[in-house]
Amino acid sequence: MVNIYDDKIWWDYLEEDLQELLNESRTLLNKVEKWEEKFHDYAFIVFPTAKAYEGFLKKLFLDLGFITEKDYSGKRFRIGKALNPSLVVKYRNRGNVYGQIINYCGGKELANELWDTWKSCRNRLFHWFPNEKNAISYVEAKQKVERVINAIDMAHTECKIERNK
Repeated sequence: MVNIYDDKIWWDYLEEDLQELLNESRTLLNKVEKWEEKFHDYAFIVFPTAKAYEGFLKKLFLDLGFITEKDYSGKRFRIGKALNPSLVVKYRNRGNVYGQIINYCGGKELANELWDTWKSCRNRLFHWFPNEKNAISYVEAKQKVERVINAIDMAHTECKIERNK
């Protein structure tokens, strides 16, 4: 099977399980498109990519020195808190990755894109609240998968990630 991500310079940077997750979403996109059955919510297509995005971000933050090995390996570190721009002041010296991305990776554009992608392609997608029905269509699922890939592309370029680190 041809890997559509082979042309991505960051592909070898990812752990094998993260690669598998990205490929699973791609497989789901290809298969579901051909099914006659229609679903109310296609978020299940995005889930493996969202999980891979979380792994990518944790690895990126570790490799850039923004988090510790304990944060990376533990169960307490939260991407949402670390990337949230509104928590910058509150957590300025305690794991605020958003500010570190701005300083190290050349400005707010990347930090905002990583945060916005996290919110729209992971957090809002997988939480349910009354009066907020976050069901997405097949087309929206495809767009969210692509948005995550684009955010990884952007992070790789802006943060100058070394291949195979």
